[in-house]
Amino acid sequence: MVNFSSMAAFIWSVADLLRGDFKQSEYGRVILPFTLLRRLECVLEPTREAVIEECEKHKKNPFMLEQLVPLVAKQSFFNSSKLTLSNLGANDTRQNLET
Repeated sequence: MVNFSSMAAFIWSVADLLRGDFKQSEYGRVILPFTLLRRLECVLEPTREAVIEECEKHKKNPFMLEQLVPLVAKQSFFNSSKLTLSNLGANDTRQNLET
């Protein structure tokens, strides 16, 4: 298990990597949205494959998607994209995030 100090050191090392590309005042515009996206990804991970399968089954029936997919996701929200933060890619990142 990772202790708090090593986790904090890792987070600061990531911030140090960003310093070359972003001004300190810009960190929040990058770090906070990606922290939120990562948290949502972690919450949805256990049911991710089942949600994608259910979305494929009912993609032509929006009513069924609205009703059944949240039950499969076990959340009031879901993500039907096959993209994850690890496979967004260095190119077309904005387009992939919008997708």
